[in-house]
Amino acid sequence: MSVCWLTADRSFRGRKKDPGRTIQMGEASNSQSSRTMSLLSQLEKINLGSVLGEADNARYVTSKILHLVQSQEKTRKEMTSKGSTGIEVILSTLENTKDPQTMLNILNILIEVISVGGGRKANILVAKGGTQILLQLLLTASKDSPPNEELMVLLHTLLAKIGPKDKKIGMKARINGALNISLNLVKQNLQNHRLILPCLQVLRVYSTSSVNAVSLGKNGVVELMFKIIGPFSKKNTSLMKVALDTLAALLKSKTNARRAVDRGYVQVLLTIYVDWHRHDSRHRYMLIRKGVLQCIKSVTNIKLGRKAFIDANGMKILYNTSQECLAVRTLDPLVNTSSLIMRKCFPKNRLPLPTIKSAFHFQLPVIPASGPVAQLYNLPPDVDDVVDESDDNDDAETESEIETENDDKDQHFKNDDIETDINKLKPRQELGRPLEELKMYERFFPELSENFQECDLVSKEPKPFIPDANLSGPIVVPTAGEEYSAETKQSTKGVALKESNPVLTEEYNRRPAFLELPKKDSVKDSSLHQQNDQRNLSPSCQCLNQEIVKGLDRMSLQSSAKNDQYYSTACVITKESKTSLTTLACSNPCEHVSPCGSSLFEGSSVHLGKFCCTGVDSEEEDSRSSSSGEQVMLEVSDVSPVHDCDLYIEMVKTTKSIPEYSEVAYPDYFGHIPPPFKEPILERLYGVQRTKISQDIERLIHQNDIIDRVVYDLDNLSCLVPEEADVLKFNSKFESGNLRKVIQIRKNEYDLILNSDINSNHYHQWFYFEVSGMKTGIGYRFNIINCEKSNSQFNYGMQPLMYSVQEALNSRPCWTRVGTDICYYKNHFSRSSIAAGGQKGKSYYTITFTVTFQHKDDVCYFAYHYPYTYSTLKMHLQKLESMHNPQQIYFRQDVLCETLAGNSCPLVTITAMPESNYYEHICQFRNRPYVFLSARVHPGETNASWVMKGTLEYLMSNNPSAQCLRESYIFKIIPMLNPDGVINGNHRCSLSGEDLNRQWQNPNPDLHPTIYHAKGLLQYLAAIKRLPLVYCDYHGHSRKKNVFMYGCSIKETMWHTNVNAAACDLMEDPCYRVLPKILSQTAPAFCMGSCSFVVEKSKESTARVVVWREIGVQRSYTMESTLCGCDQGKYKGLQIGTRELEEMGAKFCVGLLRLKRMSSPLEYSLPSSLLDIENELMESSCKVTRDGGKADWLVVSWILLLARFEDRSNTGLPPVTGHLSCSP
Repeated sequence: MSVCWLTADRSFRGRKKDPGRTIQMGEASNSQSSRTMSLLSQLEKINLGSVLGEADNARYVTSKILHLVQSQEKTRKEMTSKGSTGIEVILSTLENTKDPQTMLNILNILIEVISVGGGRKANILVAKGGTQILLQLLLTASKDSPPNEELMVLLHTLLAKIGPKDKKIGMKARINGALNISLNLVKQNLQNHRLILPCLQVLRVYSTSSVNAVSLGKNGVVELMFKIIGPFSKKNTSLMKVALDTLAALLKSKTNARRAVDRGYVQVLLTIYVDWHRHDSRHRYMLIRKGVLQCIKSVTNIKLGRKAFIDANGMKILYNTSQECLAVRTLDPLVNTSSLIMRKCFPKNRLPLPTIKSAFHFQLPVIPASGPVAQLYNLPPDVDDVVDESDDNDDAETESEIETENDDKDQHFKNDDIETDINKLKPRQELGRPLEELKMYERFFPELSENFQECDLVSKEPKPFIPDANLSGPIVVPTAGEEYSAETKQSTKGVALKESNPVLTEEYNRRPAFLELPKKDSVKDSSLHQQNDQRNLSPSCQCLNQEIVKGLDRMSLQSSAKNDQYYSTACVITKESKTSLTTLACSNPCEHVSPCGSSLFEGSSVHLGKFCCTGVDSEEEDSRSSSSGEQVMLEVSDVSPVHDCDLYIEMVKTTKSIPEYSEVAYPDYFGHIPPPFKEPILERLYGVQRTKISQDIERLIHQNDIIDRVVYDLDNLSCLVPEEADVLKFNSKFESGNLRKVIQIRKNEYDLILNSDINSNHYHQWFYFEVSGMKTGIGYRFNIINCEKSNSQFNYGMQPLMYSVQEALNSRPCWTRVGTDICYYKNHFSRSSIAAGGQKGKSYYTITFTVTFQHKDDVCYFAYHYPYTYSTLKMHLQKLESMHNPQQIYFRQDVLCETLAGNSCPLVTITAMPESNYYEHICQFRNRPYVFLSARVHPGETNASWVMKGTLEYLMSNNPSAQCLRESYIFKIIPMLNPDGVINGNHRCSLSGEDLNRQWQNPNPDLHPTIYHAKGLLQYLAAIKRLPLVYCDYHGHSRKKNVFMYGCSIKETMWHTNVNAAACDLMEDPCYRVLPKILSQTAPAFCMGSCSFVVEKSKESTARVVVWREIGVQRSYTMESTLCGCDQGKYKGLQIGTRELEEMGAKFCVGLLRLKRMSSPLEYSLPSSLLDIENELMESSCKVTRDGGKADWLVVSWILLLARFEDRSNTGLPPVTGHLSCSP
């Protein structure tokens, strides 16, 4: 009856439903439900033994239930629904019955029930004890002679289905003695494919337990599998597939893998694979071919297996078969698995270096008692030359490299890394040092005691919202320069900085000044200044084309006129006689010039890197050759007003590096302007990584094709520079440079090795080097082969950066994103487990990219990210100091301390000057809240410095909103916490070989002076009850996109753990979320969704956590900027550039201004329309436009409007309404 209704329902589908018919259907459904329940009730009574003839009745009832289960989906659902006892009744019957037919009926019922609904229903069966009952039944049935074949088939089929859901099935089978039952069935019935197929499936499930796999192996299961699998055949392919899967699971056991190797099965597997590959031309049996590869993959997890694979010519076999596969996605499983096997079996090599320790050595004043540096100093000689060839199953790490961007998505925190001790989480102010000792930092806070009584201070302009402002009289205040030279040049170690030249100001107006470059053949006195070398600085023209050298005997830089807010410089190259002294003159394009420009180069002389003037159009060459004084003009538009070529060289001369660099990289000398075009995130072409890995494997297969020639080597000073025209020349001997060794692999392919951080044997990621001698129209492949992180944004659209000197000569001095065929993958180089800090089989990774150069014999520079050197920072600070308006801005630059190498660590103070020297104005000046900022603790995160540059320039700007910000806060800024690491090209550490951002809990004044004294400043502020309102440490993130923040919250930390009860009772001010939320609304690159406020154990000694926990600053943050680009907002799909990074720095300031407004009572009463206007005005104030005056006028108008509103709100008058006019 029910079947008829179902048929009728299908035939009338789509027609208008008949209400009467619907009722009939419902009645039928209810009858079916009651029928099933009735049958189950009868079965339960049979189990209780209350029914006569129970065997026949059980057989009848189970057959009826089977019929319903097979025909009615609702019956299957009902039996496994919540609260149903159907499964218990069925299993109980199976456990108690002796009737074979009843057993078969019940097994078929269970197979039907779990066949639809998958894992959930199988889990129900496991939870009800089904696995144990089935195994016991299997044991009982195996004692029959001969065993019931149908029963064995059904039992194994059911076990194979529920086995993967029961994590303990291996142990249960072993305890029950069921392991060998399935194995013996296979041995005795090799021709009975119907029986052995489910038996093999069960053996595969059993083999997930290594103990079971070993036990089965001892009983000959491996040899048995090789009797089943064989050459290509269209018969029994399903059996072949299951047998291969079972064998792959068995071979994961090292014991079984060794057994397979000893019996020569690696060669057999390769032969089988080749046979199937050749005959399966239509790719119908890809699963079988992949199964063979999985077996090879399992057996090559051990060293013996890899050796057997190599001896059997496996590399060549898999390489050739992979190349024959078409580059289509349907063949990806075969090619990818082959690639994984070949990469794993590729002989592990140590890096071709004398030691993986840094090429540069710095003797520490104190050796730490423990930690990585102590281990490094205690390593026995040549320990890092040992390659770890131990058996390691790195499948998990290898598999994760299949192209999925896991790191760029929000990941759940590992619970074991989250701090769960509430006592440790609760902030507690701990000075850690006696107050008398902290008083040494009092001199860094003169603003707290300065009364300005000796200065004729009067109110300054503009103050448009104060009608009675006194605008007369000059403001006389000690400038930062005067104080800096008189008082603060002493570091905390008491080492004074060099004094500037006394004739500096007078000489400056006699531009141009000259840079004297030493030459071997001539030494001539200059009438403009006397050379007095303090260092022997060597030229870098060794690799330079001789024709270019002849044309560059004299080089000068002159300025061109300033045009609105766009600046330009000019570079003039003058040819004179070969014996004339090479000089360079540079003029500052900005009218606010540094007072030290005229004394440039009086001490040490510095040599610029290779300079090129080739690649110029032939017409230009003809015009130059027709005149006696040939000149090439470099006009650079939109150069930052804080960049000064002369001043940069002056700063370089006082910078102390461990290698004692004497060369200057052109990008740092010329400066960088953002390119006028957008740089989208690169879309990676399909199959790039596979192609690159194949090319690497060719090195082993076709070794005679490899050149293997060293063309650059920091460890071998006698390494000759190649003279051939078709070989690239390399250099990294300049500030922040990092490239240790270059090996030419093929004609246009080079392996590059980066230098370790000093006093370390790892941290390879940052690179910055020079390339010359290239040709056009040729794709050069660069492989950086000793990276360490397991993944990189280079896999997800990030490109390296290149700076072309020839482009700079053509008025385009900028870093641009370049490179094609970019990918990041694990390679065959590794280091010993001791050198890797105990990690077994630590492998390196390769960044590979291909570049086609635009100009022949150009000089180009490549970098991991936009370089920002220590000398650049000093130049920028000097320029900001000389350019600022002392009537408006209180700017002070101190030396916080000296680094291990003797470089100064700058400390900058910025705020607004007091309105007058009246008492109330001085009080307002002193009582402004502090904002403490720091950056660049990790040298390789150069984007942090560009963000800091944006912050500094905004704070020093004449923008009225910046003035308002200065009047609201006192900014204490340490723009570079790790100068030594930056100077020497480190990626993460200082000269101590330690990550300085893991030393905040207990910094050592001898090993970590910048951290020790930075923490001391904060401790001093805490001691005098002047805690900063905000602390923020600027960082860069290599594996995520966008800009985001890490903060600290007890509640949010507890929410990520199982300790929720205690968190419910906590009271926590959510103020830590306000600033990130503001930035997410105002800064286009900022992403609130990527922010986290969880405190992890591994981060407990970072600046963010220590300043929050020990100093007591609630708004303590790390701000992370992507190295790649954005995947949301205005910049979605674009790689990030210096323009966006500097904008982020400015937007951070705007966020602080909004934070100030939100904390004031006025904010809560402002109309929402006024807040919208404020957002728009702040947006415009962060942009650098030609119509700067109009933007300033808008902000001034806004301030007037706010003042009017504030005045009326304070006096009870009605608020200002209407619209703000947008025309001056």
